[in-house]
Amino acid sequence: MDRIPILKLGAALIVTIQVDMHDRLALALEEDLTAMIARTGAKGVLIEISALEIVDSFIGRMLVSIAAVSRVLDAETVVAGMRPAVAITLVELGLELTGIRTALNVERGMALIQSRLSEEDDGFGSDRDGLKD
Repeated sequence: MDRIPILKLGAALIVTIQVDMHDRLALALEEDLTAMIARTGAKGVLIEISALEIVDSFIGRMLVSIAAVSRVLDAETVVAGMRPAVAITLVELGLELTGIRTALNVERGMALIQSRLSEEDDGFGSDRDGLKD
């Protein structure tokens, strides 16, 4: 079975989906990303989907699941490059991308992740006393 490569860039992981996703590939991606976040301590996950022409309800739910698992592991998920037809399909399917930030392109997506990392470096959002600032 093919795997989707996951690249590490600083404290972020980058996934560029260049093939149409099928269910097994989506499940493998979720598993691989989870393991990589745990292993590297990544704080951000950028999933670039501009090559995806079709997203069905299963793939949409997998994106939400990936974001939920990432959050539990203290990483933020950003989906970049969503085509208008894909966005329309997700809305028509009634899928809300809960916990997923979106960006028009990779550059803007990385900026969202970098802003989170900067906030953490500045001490905002830390829980040094067990309480959020």
